[in-house]
Amino acid sequence: QVQLVESGGGLVQAGGSLRLSCAASGNIFSINPMGWYRQAPGKQRELVARITSGGSANYGDSVKGRFTISRDNAKNTVYLQMNSLKPEDTAVYYCNARAATLHTDYDDYWGQGTQVTVSS
Repeated sequence: QVQLVESGGGLVQAGGSLRLSCAASGNIFSINPMGWYRQAPGKQRELVARITSGGSANYGDSVKGRFTISRDNAKNTVYLQMNSLKPEDTAVYYCNARAATLHTDYDDYWGQGTQVTVSS
């Protein structure tokens, strides 16, 4: 099994910044990709950003140019730097990893979620 532990959410004013972290642990063989999704009340979960082990990243249209995803493969950790935050970025942010362990094939794993609230 793979466990994902997120940190870094909170309350920030519009225009501010936050940095989320997500660390994966377990008998990990490989994680590819790793990323972030978010879900606002009454809305579907949507992709924020994800990154491959080789560093190739893609972003949701609403966050392009404001958010940056990065990854430390040695630490099995992914980061999301969020700048110029807007009230519409308010959501629960979930870490996602598609990972294979020493005993299992690739499967999707999710963190417990961290709340990001942006006040106007």
